[in-house]
Amino acid sequence: MGLSRRTVILGMTGLAVSACTTVENQRPSVTTPPPSPPSPPTTTSVKSVVNTKLTSKARGRDVTVITMAPDGHNPDDLPKCVALHGRGEDASWMVRLDVQKSLTQVVQAGVKPFAVVAVDGGSETYWVDGKPGDNPQKMLLEELGPIQAAFGISMGAFGALRFGRTRKDLKAVVAISPALFRDWPTAKSKRVFADQAHWEANEPLRHTNDLAGVPLGVWCGASDSCITVTKALINQTKPAKAVITPGGHTQDYWKPVMPEVLTFVGERISATA
Repeated sequence: MGLSRRTVILGMTGLAVSACTTVENQRPSVTTPPPSPPSPPTTTSVKSVVNTKLTSKARGRDVTVITMAPDGHNPDDLPKCVALHGRGEDASWMVRLDVQKSLTQVVQAGVKPFAVVAVDGGSETYWVDGKPGDNPQKMLLEELGPIQAAFGISMGAFGALRFGRTRKDLKAVVAISPALFRDWPTAKSKRVFADQAHWEANEPLRHTNDLAGVPLGVWCGASDSCITVTKALINQTKPAKAVITPGGHTQDYWKPVMPEVLTFVGERISATA
């Protein structure tokens, strides 16, 4: 029996549909990828140690200023204590003495946060105006912004005590292993002071009455070369805290006592009285 034309056409149509269905079924399936996990919240890191340059008119040069804050704190928001380096050093010395690490330690122990500002005062200036056009004390007084406390080591202690004589409003002053002079021949040997009158005008031991009312702390090692003048300072000023423990005029003494020093400062720098 022959096939009608209608039957042939319908048959061909069925083959076409079957062919399209086969091709469609061979296409890879398209799936929607799972949504990406939400991005973690962004956090702004706070630098604990900030280095800047200051064009100091008082010193007649550019100087380095290093501001140290406890971990997680913005130094701009904190009261500030200036740290004065010793002879032959500069602002970076305070970083090498682990001041920032000690600062974080005492704040984590409960001391209210504050910042420490180290600045170049000249390697052999004793932080006084011994040479024309170079006046570290004027820099401290006029160019660093608000300062509420000060500490210094060795030559820096001389400078901190000199600073405290002028800034009687400081909340705390600390002298660590203070390099002071009881007589002019010894002071003259440092080749820092213009003359005897200049030394006498700046020597802390000759102006201890000027420190009356300033919360003063004194630290020194028992075998330190400065122990004799340190004891004289203690006897004349009756400081709020005086600590003499084993140690010499080295960083092996200064590093371990730094948390005590910063605690002394921190307990006073945020006081409202």
